[in-house]
Amino acid sequence: MKFDLETIVVFVSFITSFFAVFLSNGIIIGVPAIAQDFAMNNVIQNWVPTIFFLVVAVFTVPAGQISGKFGVKKSLLAGIIVYLIGSIGAVLSFSTESFLVFRIMQGAGVAFLNVSAMAMVVHAVAPKNRGKALGFTVTGVYLATSLSPVICGFLVHNLGWRSMFYFVIPFLVLCIILMITKIPQEWKTYQDDKIDKVGSILYGIGILFFIYGFTSLITTPGKILTVLGIILLVIFGAYELRQKSPVFNMNLFKNKKFTSSNIAALCSYIAVMVVTTILNYHFQYVRGWDAQMSGMILIITPIIMAIMAPNAGKLSDKIHPQKLAALGMGIATVALLILTFLTGKTPLYMVIIAMILQGIGMGLFSSPNMNAIMSSVPPKDAPTASASQATMRTIGQTMSLGLLTLVFAWIMGSLELAPQYAGMIVQASQIICGICTAACLLAIFASLVGVKSKDKFNTGR
Repeated sequence: MKFDLETIVVFVSFITSFFAVFLSNGIIIGVPAIAQDFAMNNVIQNWVPTIFFLVVAVFTVPAGQISGKFGVKKSLLAGIIVYLIGSIGAVLSFSTESFLVFRIMQGAGVAFLNVSAMAMVVHAVAPKNRGKALGFTVTGVYLATSLSPVICGFLVHNLGWRSMFYFVIPFLVLCIILMITKIPQEWKTYQDDKIDKVGSILYGIGILFFIYGFTSLITTPGKILTVLGIILLVIFGAYELRQKSPVFNMNLFKNKKFTSSNIAALCSYIAVMVVTTILNYHFQYVRGWDAQMSGMILIITPIIMAIMAPNAGKLSDKIHPQKLAALGMGIATVALLILTFLTGKTPLYMVIIAMILQGIGMGLFSSPNMNAIMSSVPPKDAPTASASQATMRTIGQTMSLGLLTLVFAWIMGSLELAPQYAGMIVQASQIICGICTAACLLAIFASLVGVKSKDKFNTGR
């Protein structure tokens, strides 16, 4: 069977998007076993997932300029190879230090995967099919979100934690082979630009301070780092506006469709990232379920999102994508509003209805909003647009988890999570869901602003 270039590009983008999320989510299941193997203390153990996200955040924006200058295909290939080396290295790790070094390598590789995969889809796929193609890429993210805990749980339980990293290796090798043999094109859009080293450093330090500080905002150092991070990011923005070859083209934000879609993406990730954790706490600590039962129920939302995403992406090629995004966030808002009143006495069918609504809403939002971001800039700026949406996702996810930490610390202090504190868990969860509902409303507003904007979507190759 012969496949055309568009099909191969979408397939590679789907696989890389799946495995970029697979280990970042699934590794949570393996952390206890990893910590036991390397005799990690509690602080170091928490760095296993955290260091990965910090590295992804730091490298994402520079990855946009680098992929545009040296080629989208070449950058994606390099990202896959770095991720592959990091995965092999994790398998061979012999100490805490060596394992964390390879986690850093994985984060750097994933930063390039996130940027280059989306940019390659935009360049290789005709505009009339762009939304559908991006929808399949987003589906890879949602399938990984839903399947990674199940697959990694099975692997860790039966074969040990190193099997998680073994599992990704053949798929990464397959992508490398396909890219070398089946994708001859190389897309360069910034080949004449100089690498903005100063801008990259300002951004990297600023985003590092902001994200790390926000996750520990209840402490004085956390507050200081958060403020310093914001100041450095403001300086970064001002510096970029004066550069001939900026690492991030701030002028793209003059396009209201681009700006509004990015704001909507940021608000959506702040709103929904934390919901799975909230529901997991509800099932295990409030209702008293075991982890297996909780996991079986929690798979409902991401499966629906995975089904909805490609269809919504295809629909966004025919209907204004930001109208679909606003509709999707409206449905998600209803889901969050239901969960705002969640207690131990809430009927289970109401919880399931909320989960279904969230799956439909986010499935209807994500692909069209992604299409809006990538279609609101000229093709030459696709790497920067891809870096922008990846940055919004990383910041939104981190802020969402930071919100969880802040509210639970405020309500529960240093108490452990346990069934005897179910009342406090319910109270903290309700506050968080209320804040997330407000974030959904902001995302709706941002999408509607984009709909009313007179800026045009780009329909060229």
